[in-house]
Amino acid sequence: SKPANQKGLVDTVIAGESRGDRIGKRIVLPRTFPGGDRDMQRRFLDAMAIVQRWGKPDYFVTMTCNPYWEEITIELLPGQLPQDRPDLVARVYRAKQRSMMDLLIKGKHFGEVAAYVHLTEFQKRGLPHEHILLIMKAKSKLRTPDDYDRVISAEIPDKNKWTMSVSLPARSL
Repeated sequence: SKPANQKGLVDTVIAGESRGDRIGKRIVLPRTFPGGDRDMQRRFLDAMAIVQRWGKPDYFVTMTCNPYWEEITIELLPGQLPQDRPDLVARVYRAKQRSMMDLLIKGKHFGEVAAYVHLTEFQKRGLPHEHILLIMKAKSKLRTPDDYDRVISAEIPDKNKWTMSVSLPARSL
């Protein structure tokens, strides 16, 4: 006896149908299904409407999950790795993401926010990361080089502290 999920497929093939696009039942996901085509289209159109109303974003902020945050590692059982507990990683990330949004929006870290859009994506290794676009109110917009210097900084790493070695396999001729 075949499992239930294979029975219909086998019956269809026995009946002579060989085209995969004619087998099965087409299901259209509702626009409320997170990550579906209709949901992503709705989110895109919402974001474009926000930009049309409030103007171009002033800040593009990213947040990446660190699987070795203490809140994650202390909950792991001996021998477990963060990738063994995607539920834990996602919960800790979500809590930190909410704190970050509170800092940026309610805490006015960069100033008063007129509008914002954010999106959580999952990397190939399954770790979440965030893209946040902030549109600032007129009095909080960056206007001069000094304004930019207050929020943007860069450091050249000390080459004695951080070394990276790359070894390439020898090419055979």
